[in-house]
Amino acid sequence: MNGGDDASSSAATSGPPPSLEWRFSQVFGERTAGEEVQEVDIISAIEFDKSGDHLATGDRGGRVVLFERTDTKDHGGSRKDLEETDYPVRHPEFRYKTEFQSHEPEFDYLKSLEIEEKINKIRWCQPANGALFLLSTNDKTIKYWKVQEKKIKKISEMNIDPSREGSSSIPPQLVTNGLPADKDHGYLSNEYSFPPGGIPSLRLPVVTSQETNLVARCRRVYAHAHDYHINSISNSSDGETFISADDLRVNLWNLEISNQSFNIVDVKPTNMEDLTEVITSAEFHPIHCNMLAYSSSKGSIRLIDMRQSALCDSHTKLFEEPEAPGSRSFFTEIIASISDIKFSKDGRYILSRDYMTLKLWDINMDSGPVASYQVHEHLRPRLCDLYENDSIFDKFECCLSGDGLRVATGSYSNLFRVFGASQGSTEAATLEASKNPMRRQIQTPARPSRSIGSMTRVVRRGSESPGTEANGNAYDFTTKLLHMAWHPTENSIACAAANSLYMYYA
Repeated sequence: MNGGDDASSSAATSGPPPSLEWRFSQVFGERTAGEEVQEVDIISAIEFDKSGDHLATGDRGGRVVLFERTDTKDHGGSRKDLEETDYPVRHPEFRYKTEFQSHEPEFDYLKSLEIEEKINKIRWCQPANGALFLLSTNDKTIKYWKVQEKKIKKISEMNIDPSREGSSSIPPQLVTNGLPADKDHGYLSNEYSFPPGGIPSLRLPVVTSQETNLVARCRRVYAHAHDYHINSISNSSDGETFISADDLRVNLWNLEISNQSFNIVDVKPTNMEDLTEVITSAEFHPIHCNMLAYSSSKGSIRLIDMRQSALCDSHTKLFEEPEAPGSRSFFTEIIASISDIKFSKDGRYILSRDYMTLKLWDINMDSGPVASYQVHEHLRPRLCDLYENDSIFDKFECCLSGDGLRVATGSYSNLFRVFGASQGSTEAATLEASKNPMRRQIQTPARPSRSIGSMTRVVRRGSESPGTEANGNAYDFTTKLLHMAWHPTENSIACAAANSLYMYYA
């Protein structure tokens, strides 16, 4: 116990890590001024793989685009090895790798329902034999893709000798294929005999496979298991199973079996008029393959253990923040709805995003969040307007850094927020998805540092943008940064602003 106290006290004296200075790294699909964005090109999903060497994006046109990292390949070795050499460590650089059409628009004739091709989620699976594997889903159908380099076979030596072109060594009475010119070409004449040493220009073609081409092949299709729109897919740490969630159910799949799934969570009431909440997001625990969490439209998160029963009707733990007395309004339930949840890399914390805030939960403490970060508090006076234009229903994603020291989420006007999550940190940066991310950043007045113990909660405000009025008039609600991902091992963020993919590093 004393050792733990000493460790915590030394951590307290060392203080929180310094605030990061974010820099622009790359942009893919940058728009020119006044260029109109096509609906099908708008990015709807972003995901790094576990190594951080590959990045996948999905768009509303049903396409999946893959990017691969290039800066680690220049000198070979891991990043740690590079840091120990004389080479300067550069920021992460990615290049376009390949793209493929994952989903097509469909029509459900039984329900007279159009199924759009938009990619809702992408999840990377375990790579094998030099091939990449990933899951992608639209509203109804999940697909398992294998992306692999295939060698292209080409004929490298034809029947013409380029060095002797123009001076044919074929006897004049013969055509190129060796048949007599005055005979019927339907058969080989027995009267002809090859000259000694053969015909120099007659050679067998040689097949070579020097070039490679990336080929994406759909290995399996997991369909007809969801009556409602799929909002989440998540891989298990066992590498064999994954879950898919819609508004009312969570299903468990085996990657090798596409025609059968197991329903593990079902919140559908006997009478649909009694329905009070729906599932909004679901995520497997990163380490324990028997545990998963799902969030609801009422602002609660349920942690379930699949070892308890086949149908997990009862939860192991319930995380929700009690409503402040006298604060209830027409918008209370709408803004409490959780749009996204993410586990920290070690599985100790859950990060959740509702319309107004980011919340960090300790899975060992279900009395309330250990930290809350105010993202849209300045928009509270405008909730009526946001409800009228449906912006209040926007679903913003959230992400944690690999070391768990910071959290991030998107906002309007293509802004995103980065908060320090370590003890005593007051880091709160507002950045813009552009080539100058700090353009909207202002110096916030220094606030006294708060030391948060394991049982203490902290509320932190995001720094406001210059020119933004207290009621948020300067915000452009048509440009929103919904999707973003944090590199698993480095301080690097990828975020989507309409059809453009921006990348930043610190």
